[in-house]
Amino acid sequence: MGGDVKLYSYFRSSAAYRVRIALNLKQVPYEPVFVHLVKDGGRHKHSEYRAVNPQMRVPALALSSGETLIQSMAIIEYLDEAFPDPALLPTDAAERAHVRAVAQIVACDIHPLNNSGTLAYLRKLGHDDATVNAWYADWVTAGFEAIEKLIRPGPYAFGQHVSLADLCLVPQVYNARRFKVPLDAFAKIAAVEAACNKLAAFEKARPENQPDAE
Repeated sequence: MGGDVKLYSYFRSSAAYRVRIALNLKQVPYEPVFVHLVKDGGRHKHSEYRAVNPQMRVPALALSSGETLIQSMAIIEYLDEAFPDPALLPTDAAERAHVRAVAQIVACDIHPLNNSGTLAYLRKLGHDDATVNAWYADWVTAGFEAIEKLIRPGPYAFGQHVSLADLCLVPQVYNARRFKVPLDAFAKIAAVEAACNKLAAFEKARPENQPDAE
């Protein structure tokens, strides 16, 4: 499958960032296809990309089979099933639920309220940058307060092995830093981020290391 895989991505998309980490960890080679979310009114809204992903969001993962997968969490779970080593979910059912819970705090609670489309709509409604940034910080802080209490002894979010929780958390921390959200209260989260960023799979996936970075 390898070289025939295409990842439709945008360097600043935290959802695409998660999938890049997963592909790197699984050592699945892929061809990046860049979909700029701002230029030309947002190229994800153009008919060419709508034919790839009717939801008009990134990421999308095109497989050599002709299948195209959408939604980062579904893509990552597919990769974990298709390429089980290293596993991103524990073998114990309860532990899997704990890992998924932290991942979903990011992917389902924080991210949808803070993605580029949501922030653009707030501006369309007439809110200034200060208000939009306060909105962003409020939801990140609320989610991180919960995650800080749920993280297990490290170095990663759930112990000695990287999990789905780390793949979701690290991109969200990256974005929080970009928006200058105060993170001093989240020492455990910062430690997890630091441990993950020592790994080549995370470093290679960072936004500034993507060919489309600006």
